[in-house]
Amino acid sequence: MSNPQEGAVAARWTQLGCGVVCMMAISSPQYTWTLFTKPMAAELGVALPALQVTFSLLVILQTFLAPLQGYWVDRFGPRLLISLGTVLSGLSWVLAARANSMVGLYLSYGLLGGVGTGIVYIGVISQMVKWFPDRRGFAVGIAAAGYGMGAIASTFPISAGIASAGYRPTLALYGWIFAGVGLLAAQGLRRAPAEPAPRAGVPTGHGGASGIGPAAMLRTPLFWLLFVMMTMMSTSGLMVISQTAAFARDFGVATAVVMGMAALPLALTLDRVTNGLTRPFFGWLSDRIGREQTMFIAFTLEGLAMLAWLQFRADPVLFILLSGVVFFGWGEIFSLFPSILTDSFGPRHATTNYGFLYMAQGVGSVLGGPLAAQLHDATGSWLPVFGVVICLDIAAGILALAVLKPLRARQRYA
Repeated sequence: MSNPQEGAVAARWTQLGCGVVCMMAISSPQYTWTLFTKPMAAELGVALPALQVTFSLLVILQTFLAPLQGYWVDRFGPRLLISLGTVLSGLSWVLAARANSMVGLYLSYGLLGGVGTGIVYIGVISQMVKWFPDRRGFAVGIAAAGYGMGAIASTFPISAGIASAGYRPTLALYGWIFAGVGLLAAQGLRRAPAEPAPRAGVPTGHGGASGIGPAAMLRTPLFWLLFVMMTMMSTSGLMVISQTAAFARDFGVATAVVMGMAALPLALTLDRVTNGLTRPFFGWLSDRIGREQTMFIAFTLEGLAMLAWLQFRADPVLFILLSGVVFFGWGEIFSLFPSILTDSFGPRHATTNYGFLYMAQGVGSVLGGPLAAQLHDATGSWLPVFGVVICLDIAAGILALAVLKPLRARQRYA
């Protein structure tokens, strides 16, 4: 006879596997964007700040529609909605390949891509916090790692495709590939059991098995503190993601050759590795030592790594290595924030609740994208931009221990 518990355990790991593949299929629009900025700017005849609006639209629509997208996933189920999201994400590249104006690029790569990737991202993360109440940080970290590491396999081929065929054929080819892979993986997804019980002796957090909905959550100081902290960290990371190619050229390392490979795509590939590894690692660590302590360690690590990166910016080898450390200190926000939010407010409304918190990344995309580019253009240097984001990293780490931890200890939401 089959054991129902063993079947449930196997089912949730299948869900995690399918979710990871879906995340990988939608990661390239964000993480390889910087490879397209130079050829797009040249062909369309636009300045970098105007072009970076595309990136901001992608992230804003991915995040600001997240509460609605989360509701859709809960209403219609993960398989249908995440299938739709992967197809929309891939089609955004196919249509962007045909765009001959900034409006066309905004509507395709930005708007359509943001809607598609947002549905998939919020849907997969919400699946994991429900399927894994006993290993929430780790499972969310693994799923988020799929998004962080998904562009590893595509960074060098996309870079080579742009160089040999141009950015338009490259967008079209990989758009169809990503849509097909994501659509297939989404067919294995299904709803999590209602309020799954954790293993004996494993706490699920202040929210318990029920929790509260977004209307009540939005009235709490705890939510808004988390929102501010996630905005601070998103600004820092998204500045690096969207501007890496630009400041690598200004620092004189973009065309350098390291170990027979171009420094920029090599750095971007290493970034994808560390940006993926950090999510399950710090998620796992937070399950054991606490969310706030882990936040302090990770956020401070990113700030110090960015300071060292700036100090050794002209050395191609150190530029590559330290870029990896920077992302190792940043990517874990996508495992820590959804985990601590569900710990605090419960799993019942986790999809919609995290949708509201995820909007912080949209704010960060504006601050770290076009506004960071404007600060660079106004000052003629990347040093002020780096100075701002380093301060944000360190301040977020301090807030985690000095404000967030005592606030969570005083407040209980059930």
